[in-house]
Amino acid sequence: MNHLAIVLTLVGLLGIGAQWIAWRTGLPAIALMLIAGLIAGPATGLIHPEEDFGALLEPAISLAVAVILFEGGLSLNLRELRHAEGAVHRLVLVGVPVGWVLGALACYYVAGLVWPVAILFAGILVVTGPTVVLPLLRQSSVAARPRAILKWEAIVNDPIGALCAVVTYEVLRQAGSGATIIDSLASLVLAAIVAGLMGYGVARLLGWALPRGYVPEYLKAPVILVAVIGTFVASNAIQQETGLLAVTVMGIALANMKLASLRDFLSFKENITIILVSGVFVLLSASLDLSVLRQFEWRFGLFLFALLFLVRPATVLISLAFSRIPWRERLFIGWIAPRGVVAIAITGLFALRLDELGYGDGSTLVALSFAVVVATIVAHGFTIGFFARALGLTAPSGRGVLIVGSTRWSLSLARALRGLGVGVTISDNSWQRLTAARAQGVPIYHGEILAEATEERLDLLQFGLLAATAENEAYNALVCSEFAPELGRDNVYQLGDAAGDDPRSLPDALRGRAMFRSGLGVEDVAWRERMGWTFAAATVEDVAGFTAAAATLPEEGGPLLLLRKDGSLRMFSHASAPTPSVGDTVLLYVPPDRVEDDFWHAIPAPEEATDGATDSAADRAGRPQETIA
Repeated sequence: MNHLAIVLTLVGLLGIGAQWIAWRTGLPAIALMLIAGLIAGPATGLIHPEEDFGALLEPAISLAVAVILFEGGLSLNLRELRHAEGAVHRLVLVGVPVGWVLGALACYYVAGLVWPVAILFAGILVVTGPTVVLPLLRQSSVAARPRAILKWEAIVNDPIGALCAVVTYEVLRQAGSGATIIDSLASLVLAAIVAGLMGYGVARLLGWALPRGYVPEYLKAPVILVAVIGTFVASNAIQQETGLLAVTVMGIALANMKLASLRDFLSFKENITIILVSGVFVLLSASLDLSVLRQFEWRFGLFLFALLFLVRPATVLISLAFSRIPWRERLFIGWIAPRGVVAIAITGLFALRLDELGYGDGSTLVALSFAVVVATIVAHGFTIGFFARALGLTAPSGRGVLIVGSTRWSLSLARALRGLGVGVTISDNSWQRLTAARAQGVPIYHGEILAEATEERLDLLQFGLLAATAENEAYNALVCSEFAPELGRDNVYQLGDAAGDDPRSLPDALRGRAMFRSGLGVEDVAWRERMGWTFAAATVEDVAGFTAAAATLPEEGGPLLLLRKDGSLRMFSHASAPTPSVGDTVLLYVPPDRVEDDFWHAIPAPEEATDGATDSAADRAGRPQETIA
């Protein structure tokens, strides 16, 4: 027991540690987790998953994959399909059969597998793996439409790939029993329909019970988790591998029911999914046998080449032929197709079953699946950003600022940030209050920022910071509380002092970080704006000299924002004061008699947008002034 506890701790440290290093360096987290598992397993022998976990290893991984797929289904909003121009339907209805056929040809003629094994393995390879695609999309700045297409394809195709393998296996198993292919397919189609209805039925039951108080708040997340596991196991009891389909349907159905109770579950499911993805990848890579890898023949290398550069691009180009998807997006989607946990887990499962049916080379099939996963993760993980930039498919890089509330002071802040080259969008639900911003060419979002439609109409990935500056401080706190899970609590700020000991103040847990170290409120900045206070900028050349000069400013102003050389943003607040380095730029709020100094200067006005005051149809509809490719 002590040894198993040590192994579990080591798996957690390696998995989460790899995720943290990926966050700090920008490297693909999946690649780092694979490397960590290979070091802990085959390289050093610290972890032997088959020996350490025994018979529990396969069901534990299966349940983890089920929860991961359910979490992915929860992120699928049907409204996103409007922007996909039918691409997801084509990639599922046309892409899966085409990819299956082309993959089988490559497995047989290039990899040298026998036809039954080639067909089964090609069915598994139609998946692209949400456990890999979603982290890659999270770490890269891909434009909205290709990002949505890749996400939907990964999650929807995962259970379909498992069903393709089940179909092939059942046909092979029943070939000697006299059953026809039609009979086998009919039973599997029926099982898939039952699995889908089961997942949808459980989702509807939860959608009915949760809002009516039949489940207390503290049990809602555990009840949903247990329902996911129960649905997966029950569906697999009817037909093996249909549980993945059931939990995917369950997640999609719940995501589109607009349940208020589900919002409380989102942070829980994201946390548990990160832990499961980390653990599963470390365990699977640690279980790889290096002696099996030595059997890797040269023709398998050619198979990987064919899979990356022929099968996947041809599948996408055939599927999206005559569609409205631009060619550059087709090429990008045709390149990005990493495989992940599901491909390895299902291959390992069916490799054993094929051995039982008399088809050998099960260990070779497992080694080949690992080679496919490693090759696709490395090839796509390290090139997704490059190809997105080369094809002009990058979204804003998350270095912008979203200002909520159009006031005289917030407009001054927006002008100052734009003068420093920082992207800014001002949001307000009043068209009249946005008049000045439109006249000065500041990008706007007209609409209630807290409305559900905001997620569809405003791409939050372009923003690294949120500044709530509306005239109502309670509303500012509500905005910060709403967007803290999306942007990070360290990246949402509002005007107004921290709670402190004032009983009239909102608790820190319900509000954002206070802008300015002194915590200026709405009325404070409005008064200073009328008195002529303004923004100044300093490019730090002497850290000690700048710090000393900034200390002479009135306590109510001073440094507000730090723009580092790499483009990242940090805010000065009551809770933290980032330390500038040489070459960084600091935005300060200063009295009118301190605008010019040896260490800072007035900010030149940004170039006016030529169409800034245009009352366009998109503006009247309440959409942000941006073009979605």
